[in-house]
Amino acid sequence: MTIQLHDTRQGKKVLFEPLREGEVTMYLCGPTVYNFAHIGNARPAVVFDLLARVLRRRYKLTFARNITDVDDKINAASVETGKPIGEITERFIDAYNDDMGALGVELPDIEPRATQHIEEMIAMIGKLIASGHAYEADGHVLFDVPSYPDYGALSKRDLREMIAGSRVEVAPYKRSAQDFVLWKPSTPELPGWDSPWGKGRPGWHIECSAMAEKHLGETIDIHAGGQDLVFPHHENELAQSRCAHDGADFARYWLHNGFLSIDHEKMSKSLGNVLLVHQLIETIPGEVIRLALLSAHYRQPLDWSDATIQSARRMLDRLYGAIRGIDVPADVQAAAGPPETLIAALEDDLNTPRAMAEFFALARELNKATDDEDRQRLAAAMQASGDLMGLLQVDPETWFAGHVQGDLSADDIAALLDERREARANRDFDAADAIRDKLLDAGITIEDGPGGTSWRRSG
Repeated sequence: MTIQLHDTRQGKKVLFEPLREGEVTMYLCGPTVYNFAHIGNARPAVVFDLLARVLRRRYKLTFARNITDVDDKINAASVETGKPIGEITERFIDAYNDDMGALGVELPDIEPRATQHIEEMIAMIGKLIASGHAYEADGHVLFDVPSYPDYGALSKRDLREMIAGSRVEVAPYKRSAQDFVLWKPSTPELPGWDSPWGKGRPGWHIECSAMAEKHLGETIDIHAGGQDLVFPHHENELAQSRCAHDGADFARYWLHNGFLSIDHEKMSKSLGNVLLVHQLIETIPGEVIRLALLSAHYRQPLDWSDATIQSARRMLDRLYGAIRGIDVPADVQAAAGPPETLIAALEDDLNTPRAMAEFFALARELNKATDDEDRQRLAAAMQASGDLMGLLQVDPETWFAGHVQGDLSADDIAALLDERREARANRDFDAADAIRDKLLDAGITIEDGPGGTSWRRSG
């Protein structure tokens, strides 16, 4: 089998071949830490966490996801709250990693912070100036976009058309409206660093180029992020990196996840529909959110709604229900792996809908199995599939006990089931049915089987 990925620059799905045999480098644009992450921020974190898991099955992966901890939004948050910038960034770095961890997102191998790479940024800017691709003006340093003829290749935009159709008010220090800032001056109250061009701070785009070069090399295998970053952020990264590296390619494959909407509307502060992961995980299990984010193909738009959440809950209930009550020996679990069909789906440009279909085919096979060894083998394969996808990470009984609706606790449910068993033993079927109805009203479905009575959340 081979891995295929959809490369944004080529506009098609292509065979993935790393630069160095057996090794892969991947860079994901991470958070700007001035507030809690919203559900749109979580989509690339979850999607490319899954890609990292898939790649690690075949390769030695070095995965970097950066932290933008110097930015005008962070400065504005400091002014608004009266808190020091460092206090704000540290708080939201911790919150981001905690919140993504609740969604099953593993920490990257490297988590570089922009403020720790100012020296590398200054060095790269110096190279761009020396090669004629950047210029200093009025305390700023700007990238000279017309000096790079291939500008627009990633986003499929024609530079000549952009220049001709530009309606951007050109700052007096810019040679061209499309030129973007590499370095800008800082006033005393803002964070700043000494540089050949005066005290200042970096532009956003140069940060990622410098950090990727520092930790992954001049040419990396995969650069990933949300579709909203294709232009201008990734286009600018590509241009400045190639110019700083004498034309060497920056990223061999560009991957971008699709947009996320809320009830078919764009998520925005003005609409008041920004959903923070920090708040969602208070009432929705992290695995539900993770599966909801993986329910559509990563390149397609995803609409977030109550129906999306309920669908993910039901899917997980079915998966957990299949493995419930099956004690898998350690040696059987250690020898298990996901079905090849599920792996093939994920290696086909992260086709998560097809992978989930294979997951449920495995669950159906398990539900039909009667031989104990077959059931153990199939349950182990389900658990291995869950480990690959970041699902089925808690004990099934814990899963069902932790998602009870209403006022009934797991102990309350167990007591009612004991009462029902006693009523049935006494042939008091009206009382037994009344207990079943009470549980159903509380959102609990009970199932009688050869091994006894089990329960699950309804809906």
